[in-house]
Amino acid sequence: MELTFDSVELVDQLESLTPAELDRLPFGLITMNRSGDVIAYNAFESARAGIDAKKVLGRNFFTSVGPCTNNYLIAQRFLDEDALDEYLDFVFTLRMAPTPVRLRMLARAGSDRQYLAVLNRDD
Repeated sequence: MELTFDSVELVDQLESLTPAELDRLPFGLITMNRSGDVIAYNAFESARAGIDAKKVLGRNFFTSVGPCTNNYLIAQRFLDEDALDEYLDFVFTLRMAPTPVRLRMLARAGSDRQYLAVLNRDD
């Protein structure tokens, strides 16, 4: 079964993927620990954002990689929710021209990981 941005139970499926499998996803994916530090940055997101994964690994996504997401709509949701599966239309504004995206914020209760899935949006 091919995973898509809208796959049902996506968070459960992401939990078992290897880094190579994450790189083959047809959407951007940032994997973070519960503190927001980037532990995986897939190939799709690296190409979409124009940022080499090696430059973001270990850095806090919300404060140093994508500070435009350090707000109550995104970062605070990850802090407040142990389990999360929410969509949000958003505009990335850092390191690029304003880019409309659709985000999917994902976290499974009890997991030490959380995910931000990203698709460009055509407005």
